[in-house]
Amino acid sequence: MTDEELAALCRQYSADVVDRVIASNPIPGSREFLETHKNGLAMYVVSGTPEDELRPIVRARGLKDYFDGVFGSPKLKDAIVREVLAERGFGPDECVFIGDAPTDHRAAADTGLYFIGRVGPGRENPFPPGTVVIEDLYKLAATIEGL
Repeated sequence: MTDEELAALCRQYSADVVDRVIASNPIPGSREFLETHKNGLAMYVVSGTPEDELRPIVRARGLKDYFDGVFGSPKLKDAIVREVLAERGFGPDECVFIGDAPTDHRAAADTGLYFIGRVGPGRENPFPPGTVVIEDLYKLAATIEGL
């Protein structure tokens, strides 16, 4: 396989993944949470997804206006969090990181943020014992208030 053929396959794979993410079902309760809190909470996307793929996904799913910022790789999650905290003047104790991956938990721990893990139905919990975990986002607001 030539370098050009490999590059073409990589581009096609990336495009297929983006299309599938755009077409996927939202996490139950996510739209309701975003709509309810869009004017009261500063919300950010911090992802390991390449930023040049992530931002079009957020736009295509109609989510752009809910977030104050959308950030992805190549920056590391903890670096992004530190930048947002510094720019906005937030203290770590004023923020919550909601994530579904061990890298999310690590970024929250490294930056001093509270963490809530999202583990979908039937999925194995990848987080350390004692981590607050939710299955969907219907009770997210109550969970945050309970921290």
